Amino acid sequence: MLSLKSNALEPTRAEFRAMSPGAAFRRRLTVYGLPLLTVALIVFFSLLLPKTFPTALNLRSMLADKSVIALLSLASMIPMMAGRIDLTVGYGIVLWHILAISLQVYYGIPWPAAVVLVLLAGIVSGFINALLVEVAQIDSFIATLGTGTIIYALALWHTGGQQVIGTLPPAFLAINDLSFLGIPIPAFYVAVVAVILWIVSERLPIGRHLYAIGANPRAAELNGIPVRRYVMGVFVASGFLTAFTGVVLAAKLRIGEASVGLEYLLPALVGAFLGSTTIKPGRVNVWGTVVAVVILAVGISGIEQLGGTFFVEPLFNGVTLVIAIGLAGVAQRRYAAAKRAGGT
Repeated sequence: MLSLKSNALEPTRAEFRAMSPGAAFRRRLTVYGLPLLTVALIVFFSLLLPKTFPTALNLRSMLADKSVIALLSLASMIPMMAGRIDLTVGYGIVLWHILAISLQVYYGIPWPAAVVLVLLAGIVSGFINALLVEVAQIDSFIATLGTGTIIYALALWHTGGQQVIGTLPPAFLAINDLSFLGIPIPAFYVAVVAVILWIVSERLPIGRHLYAIGANPRAAELNGIPVRRYVMGVFVASGFLTAFTGVVLAAKLRIGEASVGLEYLLPALVGAFLGSTTIKPGRVNVWGTVVAVVILAVGISGIEQLGGTFFVEPLFNGVTLVIAIGLAGVAQRRYAAAKRAGGT
């Protein structure tokens, strides 16, 4: 059951060589337009807000605030590689950050064991999603919306609608509070996860297999790719990474609250969808996702410093998501038309 279709639209080196210099420049501008726009926004806000925007304090603030979104965007990207979508990245983080705290505060479980239990719960959640999608053959959007709602209900039941507050050990809080060379430790988590996913998706056969499944699962199956095993694996991996992000969020917030977490769903999806319009336009990819989160961080930070009110962030995320999906659709149609014209 496909919720998304993943097609790589970036030209090959041979196609670039066959293009005229002007056409090649325009194509490269399309491929790398978002990183260039990011740089342009940084320069724009730095010139407009020289005392507050281009500062080490603002950089650390953006890295600390957006690392959770970046991790969730990478988690949501994994199923998208195989043409599926996982909405539990937004719902799961609600329960996982609450569970990471309540296991320590209410049940006296040492923090390393609490972290392991949360990660295992994330794996189980991902496996349940995988069973619903691949065994029960429920569309991944519907399946993960259902399981995500159940997870959110469990978070409400577990907390009784109240905050989970208690003394947490410094070692647990260090998961978020540490810094290296002035850079918050969550930014390094993002870098490590991004590199691992880049190696898996771009340098190992599993990445090519996942993209093949995302493009045409039937053709992938006929070529001997174990589609069911791979699809189940991406949901388990997404569940694990979401649970890890929940642990990081728990160490950051220091309290568990069911009202916290759902606001991460839309930005996470925006990061993955917007990332599919750059670097390798037409398919989700690691560095495109990272660039997308960076441009969200830069845009929101700059607008807020210019006096934007509390609704700026959700408005910015929503508009960006619509634009990203629209651009991806236009790019796919133009590429398909160019391929048909080239074949005739």
